[in-house]
Amino acid sequence: MTYSKTIRLRVMQGDTIAFGPGKADLLQAIERAGSISGAAREMDMSYRRAWLLVEEMNRCFASPLVSTATGGARGGGAVVTELGREVLARYQRMQKKAETSIAADLGYLQSLMADHG
Repeated sequence: MTYSKTIRLRVMQGDTIAFGPGKADLLQAIERAGSISGAAREMDMSYRRAWLLVEEMNRCFASPLVSTATGGARGGGAVVTELGREVLARYQRMQKKAETSIAADLGYLQSLMADHG
């Protein structure tokens, strides 16, 4: 039986997911695409959904994780801010630490599970 990552770390602010695996993926896609619309297309997500996730992240942190520019001669765009890159890097470190620290226990629990594959 093969399992991919089975722990999904989420950083909460009250009832809101301030940062988690989907938002981490979205930040990376924005970094690559240079826009929210490009990131949404890459992730097969609606622009509206991506925009709402960006707004939610930006509201949860003291400073924005994504900075946007509208229209203009070269069109709009979005950049991941320095804080956004720092949050992403720390989140990725936390995810690796969590996976490492529970690997043995998780492996044991998985060995007890029924194979539905």
